[in-house]
Amino acid sequence: MIVRGRAGRFRPALPPDAARRFATAAMVGVVVYVLVDVVLQCLPPHYSVVSDAESNLAVGPFGWIMNLNFLGRAGLTLCAAAAIGLVGPPTRLRGAGLVLLIVAGACSAALAFLPTDINPAGEFGLRASTLAGTLHLIVASLGFFAALAAFALLTGWLRATPELRRIYPAALALVAVAAAGLLGVGLSDRFEPTLLGLAERVCLAGILGWAFVVCAAIRRTMTDPGPAGADQGSANASQVETSVSGDSDMESIPSAASQRAKSG
Repeated sequence: MIVRGRAGRFRPALPPDAARRFATAAMVGVVVYVLVDVVLQCLPPHYSVVSDAESNLAVGPFGWIMNLNFLGRAGLTLCAAAAIGLVGPPTRLRGAGLVLLIVAGACSAALAFLPTDINPAGEFGLRASTLAGTLHLIVASLGFFAALAAFALLTGWLRATPELRRIYPAALALVAVAAAGLLGVGLSDRFEPTLLGLAERVCLAGILGWAFVVCAAIRRTMTDPGPAGADQGSANASQVETSVSGDSDMESIPSAASQRAKSG
């Protein structure tokens, strides 16, 4: 369907179930990402879940799979952002959260092209000996902080959104898990580097868990024929009808003027 905007430009109108489709894609992406991580942990060179960073999985004979997984994480992040952007009223809080979420997704994609540096045997912690390794640490840190900030803002938006308010407690708890994991990364690198991998995976669990839970709620809301789903569908239809009716009014102005000119 094509809708004509008020400025006279034609733009495609998203289907009513677009939010549900994006949410489903993000949920599938989360599951695939976790499964790939688990499989790679079982393949050589067998990095430690507790002491080695997840990025180490991208170095080795099967590292290319982890690089594809980083791109997949970027894709699911963008799908989650699209689903959130199609639900509820647009607010500054949601807008800021979505911008940060897109930044986090871009950082995940960049990791696929910035190989990390592997520590020598017996050494642990966040270390870099090459330019690519240094950039990897910077981009990865930026991605984690951007995702955490995005989810904190969007959790506040969830509380004020009737369609999704019921999952606010779960979303808040997962933000707390992600924050605790990110804090643990810094503390472990400073005091107990052998726990770095575990802390990072706790942070990832909070981030991926938040995306999955929120997208599941969006999918349920857009599928549910009850009041919440009906209200959201009515709101979307109203926006399209308003745009179309506005264009019809604008198009009728020159026609009315033309008729008056002929009668005169």
